[in-house]
Amino acid sequence: MGKNVWLALVLIMILPIMCLTVSCAKEATQSQPAPTLQPEAPTAMVRPVGKGGSMQADGLQTGATGREAAAMAFVTENIYFAFDSATLSDQAQEILNGKAEYLRSNSGVAITVEGHCDARGTDAYNMALGERRAESVRGFLVDLGISADRLHTLSYGEERPVAMGQNEASWAKNRRAQFVIN
Repeated sequence: MGKNVWLALVLIMILPIMCLTVSCAKEATQSQPAPTLQPEAPTAMVRPVGKGGSMQADGLQTGATGREAAAMAFVTENIYFAFDSATLSDQAQEILNGKAEYLRSNSGVAITVEGHCDARGTDAYNMALGERRAESVRGFLVDLGISADRLHTLSYGEERPVAMGQNEASWAKNRRAQFVIN
């Protein structure tokens, strides 16, 4: 009977180790070139989302009509912020001037400005910072003559990153205001 006990103990120790070893095997991956920050051609498609028929960037699209291309350009061009800041840079203001032109020529369009943050800071702080960023963009557009009734804000804080790295390049991509056409 002593032999059976030892055999049982050995099996109890070996089986979990084998399971962990097999389940943790890594897949072979091919190295791919890093994506460029400036796409050569439009790479996003505008699609309806939710009950209100909202539009946001998603996937690839070819052959967009003029109106679809304008909407696609509107939602794919984000506003980026410095670390721990909701202040609009000169480049951000230039982009927002173009977005204001789009909104003036499409008076029936309402948008949601989404504020995003990188992963540094507490959840509560990042939610508040994301809201300040969205409100900063909204306020700038209102100052340019866009009706406040057409502009809504929403903060996601750090909950929806576009870059998953833990370095400045990734964090910079996540500190943004994004646009959704409602």
